[in-house]
Amino acid sequence: MTKKSSTAWLGAAALALVPASALAQDPPAWIERSNEYTMRLLEMEAQFSPESASQTGLERYDGLAMDIGPNVSERYLAAARGVLAQFEAAHAAETDPLLKQDLQILIDSVQQSIEGTELSDRLTLDWYDIPRTVFGVMNGLLDDQVEPARRQTAKVLLERYTGLHPGSTPLVDHARARWQESLGPGKVGPYRGSVEDTLSKTDTYIAGVRELFQRYQIEGAEEALDLMERQLRDYAEWERTTVLPAAREDFRLPPELYAYRLKTVGIDLPPEELISRARRGFYETRAQMQALAPLVAAKFGFAATDYPSVIAELKKAKIPQERMETHYTEVLGELQQIAARERVVSLPDYPVLMRLGTEAENAASPAPHMRPPRLIGNTGERGTFVLTTAVSPVPGEEPNDFNFEAAAWTLSVHEGRPGHELQFAQMVERGVSQARVLYAFNSVNVEGWALYAEAEMLPYEPVEGQLIALQHRLLRAARAMLDPMLNLGLTDVETAERVLAEEARFSPSMVKQEVDRYTFRSPGQAGSYFYGYSQLIDLRTETELALGDKFDRMAFNDFVVAQGLLPVALLREAVRQDFIPAQAAR
Repeated sequence: MTKKSSTAWLGAAALALVPASALAQDPPAWIERSNEYTMRLLEMEAQFSPESASQTGLERYDGLAMDIGPNVSERYLAAARGVLAQFEAAHAAETDPLLKQDLQILIDSVQQSIEGTELSDRLTLDWYDIPRTVFGVMNGLLDDQVEPARRQTAKVLLERYTGLHPGSTPLVDHARARWQESLGPGKVGPYRGSVEDTLSKTDTYIAGVRELFQRYQIEGAEEALDLMERQLRDYAEWERTTVLPAAREDFRLPPELYAYRLKTVGIDLPPEELISRARRGFYETRAQMQALAPLVAAKFGFAATDYPSVIAELKKAKIPQERMETHYTEVLGELQQIAARERVVSLPDYPVLMRLGTEAENAASPAPHMRPPRLIGNTGERGTFVLTTAVSPVPGEEPNDFNFEAAAWTLSVHEGRPGHELQFAQMVERGVSQARVLYAFNSVNVEGWALYAEAEMLPYEPVEGQLIALQHRLLRAARAMLDPMLNLGLTDVETAERVLAEEARFSPSMVKQEVDRYTFRSPGQAGSYFYGYSQLIDLRTETELALGDKFDRMAFNDFVVAQGLLPVALLREAVRQDFIPAQAAR
């Protein structure tokens, strides 16, 4: 079953706009009505994935376990089509343009989920990475910002996962049954590298769950924890004997599935065109790095002035592990002051939360990331910038891509402010409709803003931070080239590794992490950064040209953030129909 609620792509027909000034007021009637419709979809999805609903903020689903029982796809499709029919009828009868737009958001999301489920059922065998799933759910529930009473439901949930709870069946038993149920001619198994990756991390996930239960003092769970460990180890052995022999050697997805992946993240142009644009961006960014490197070398007295040598020297300024959180917190504070002084964008008056990832978090999500806050019923919960640096997938190699001083600047902008943390903070604060919070956004828009934020802050960073910001921009262009080229058979893994190591100058650990991302961890998604950034800077330049000396950078950036996580197509309409006329009339 494929439910892509967070990456729904809006049709071009929905063009109603939310004025920025309206979002700071009490929710109007149309938002209340929109949220009622959205709740229908949330409750339908919660029948199959109550853990997701719980993490979103619906406490009534705490302690309930996912449904991957018999005929789950058929049951999900029936439920999805039922709620889709309700939304289509409401959309046809609705006259309010904003509510009509939100209904279209929900319709598009459900249609996309149905399409993904049908494609997966037709083309692939049904394999679940149960150890990673169990850890991921527990890591979301057992967190400092979750109320203690809610955290205690982790014991009940683990008992449901292991079959100890009355009437429950072990999750691993359901997963094995779904594999058997999905067998059929013409279907492909999972990529061998993906199965081998999860097998290598089973012990880490088990330890990670145990550590969470101990840290948050979840009492009376020893029996369930012991049973979980036995079941996950048995499941790993089943994967070795049953799943691995059926795994495919070629990482490439069936073409229909890869095209679907691109659509879900918001890439709406042919992949060949994305590759062409990214190649140009790669060349231009590399030239900028070569021009800037001598200035960095002069500042620090480096003998070599080419950018690979300068980056290698900068990496020697390593931040001690025990100072990582302190150093990044200090940089985040400096960025807050800079953004306020330069009037880049309006900012909250509280600091960004930041911490290092645990070993199990590093295994589950090797890239630094933002953990969003509670999005429904938020009572002050905030997003958290999680920095993953401690574990390398390459034996004997210590990662050095984020633990040196020059790297802290652009990464803090991207995951913190004015990047992802600001996006979520403003959504919660402004009371954006739940349809726009949960179902309207895609990776192109989300990552495009964060990369745009990097570009906005780059001129104010120290010159060494600017060079690493360009290095990461080069990486985003490389992603937009290499992901589609690999998945369309236009290049090979060895070439991708060479580009990332020799041209982009990342460590063996980062290179492996990137290639894993393109080939099995999240194929299709990596190109969204470059594409979203290019769309947003195009819109910014269009707006500057339209307004001339009336263009106000801070007003533009505030307006973009105020629209919520809308896809760029709708954001462009909002800027053209609302922002530009309002600014021109000043």
